Amino acid sequence: MDIPNYLRLLRRHWILVVAGALIGILAGGAVSALARPTYTAETQLFVAIPGSGSTTDLQEGNTFSQSRVQSYLKTVASPMVLQPAIDTLGLSESAESLAKRVTATADINTVLVDIRVVDSSPAQAVAVAQAVSNGLIRAVDNLEKPKTGGQSPVSLSITKPATAPTAPSSPNVGLNLLLWLGVGLGVGLLLAFLRSALDSKIADELDLRRVTDAPLLAGIPFDRDAAKAPLLNHWAAGSRAESYRRLRTNLQFMNIPGRSKIILVTSSVPGEGASTTAINLAVAVAKAGQSVCLVDANLHRPRAGEYLGLERREGLTDVLTDSGVLGDLIQQSGEMRLFVLASGPVPPNPSELLGSAEMKAVLDYLASRFDSIIIDAPALIPFTDAAVLSQDVGGVVLVVGASEARIRELKGSLDALRMAGANLLGVVINRVAGKRPTAYSPGDGGRYARTEDADAPGRHAKTTLATARDEDGPDQVAADSAEMTPERLRPPLRTRR
Repeated sequence: MDIPNYLRLLRRHWILVVAGALIGILAGGAVSALARPTYTAETQLFVAIPGSGSTTDLQEGNTFSQSRVQSYLKTVASPMVLQPAIDTLGLSESAESLAKRVTATADINTVLVDIRVVDSSPAQAVAVAQAVSNGLIRAVDNLEKPKTGGQSPVSLSITKPATAPTAPSSPNVGLNLLLWLGVGLGVGLLLAFLRSALDSKIADELDLRRVTDAPLLAGIPFDRDAAKAPLLNHWAAGSRAESYRRLRTNLQFMNIPGRSKIILVTSSVPGEGASTTAINLAVAVAKAGQSVCLVDANLHRPRAGEYLGLERREGLTDVLTDSGVLGDLIQQSGEMRLFVLASGPVPPNPSELLGSAEMKAVLDYLASRFDSIIIDAPALIPFTDAAVLSQDVGGVVLVVGASEARIRELKGSLDALRMAGANLLGVVINRVAGKRPTAYSPGDGGRYARTEDADAPGRHAKTTLATARDEDGPDQVAADSAEMTPERLRPPLRTRR
């Protein structure tokens, strides 16, 4: 995993890392508060070899003392030293127990012995340190005294008596907080890695690239008010509106064979935003000055009529079952140049109707009357309708709901489209969380689908959308739309089976 992926992981799961750090700090504070304070008293002894005072004697004595110091350090923890101290102070513990609270150290090439004693009472720590030092002096005197009698050649003297500590040596609150902060951060990072490894949801383009190399046509930013107002307002501004315009532009210049005017919009599972994407794409195309027919082919959960506020519910199924005239059922929405063919009554056999010859005739008729046809189709995983329809359109736009669609569902959708022989134009990631200018801003076209240059040498681009004309005002659009009325669109005959 490279640095960008690490940063992405931290950005997506920062709550776990921060929570781990906070819990670590709280744990460190709790450990420090519950720990019994202890105090450390220290004494220092000097090891000397009495001599004549000559330089040679002093040098030999110093070398001898240094060689003996390491042995004296081990002697400090022996019962020979500790038991007399226990008896002197009347302590109710054994020499083995006291040895755990007593340490003796010496710097290399020195004759100084440091003795430290830890106790819950500062006064008791001083008393024990002093008693242990006196015990070491007596023990060394007995051990070094010649068997033939006489004085010991080694003498120990206290150079630094023990003093009462003014502050506890443990717990070290700062160190505890730092250590537990590290533990909390480690646990938080571990949980973030585990969650990232187990999380199969697609949140952004990096997740998308784990499944497919299909072009990313647009990233629609998350909007809290989208549920209340899912459709773009007339001449709407903002990042969400700009994302739909980018989707329109990217589709406009794609080289689409066959029925290049007809675009089918679908998703893997319901709830990813395919319907709102299809409707807003149709609105964006209409705002660009093109005549658009939005076909609600979601015969399981029709939404276009509800979103656009259409009064009549008759539509596609009435035409396909020979119960209505196509021209009579095409309704004009509030957006000029945008016409809608509602779904009609929910039939018992949607996939059979959508795969029928009548449906092909409907699409042929609409393609002859409109600049663009946008089809809102049901999800691919639970229904076969979109896969069936994909064979009769110029291309498919697959909507992926950020943090909703799972990898296995997207793979299933791609497999269904591949087996149907569909032309996948690209993917739209819907409800992208946060601001991701490097991936979705209008200024960064590198991550979007590459557009084909219609004037490129050796190529003849078939465009799915006419040239965009966002600069046209409402009056110009109204004039251009004067003749695009349902009456003008009525065919001479019904579409028969």
